[in-house]
Amino acid sequence: MSPPLPLDLRAGAYYSNGAYGRSWGVRQVIGYGHDAQTGAEIIHFKGIAGVCRRKDGQCSLGEFHKWVRYEVALNENSWQRSGAMADSPEPES
Repeated sequence: MSPPLPLDLRAGAYYSNGAYGRSWGVRQVIGYGHDAQTGAEIIHFKGIAGVCRRKDGQCSLGEFHKWVRYEVALNENSWQRSGAMADSPEPES
């Protein structure tokens, strides 16, 4: 069994980068682990929609947190904000 994901990220949940146009993407978190060489926290994900579609990948927890803006759920044919992150204000750039 995988350890729990940090900072409200949940395995099986979907997250968006909140970008517009061709940069937009949705990723599903598959799991969480540690890099064998560095010990850094790693997020494993599957690209579901947009620029990420049909791509599996992994990145550091920090990189994922820079990418993610909010949790999303598929509502018929569109992705909409959901979960605890839906109530959070957008970060200022």
